[in-house]
Amino acid sequence: MRATPGARTETITLEGDRVLVKVRAKATDGKANAAVEKLVARALGVPASHCRIVRGATSREKCLRVDG
Repeated sequence: MRATPGARTETITLEGDRVLVKVRAKATDGKANAAVEKLVARALGVPASHCRIVRGATSREKCLRVDG
């Protein structure tokens, strides 16, 4: 998954085999990561607490784990 912080709109799109996530939050103090987790969780219909970044917290390339 590739994340883009500071975008005008929040979107999730598929590009080939890659998921692109754009969030409004800036990449400071983990705000963009939290926004990515929330947006993906909302799109999948699971609570935000069930979606966590497991790799790539300081990179645009991220790996998320979604529980249940």
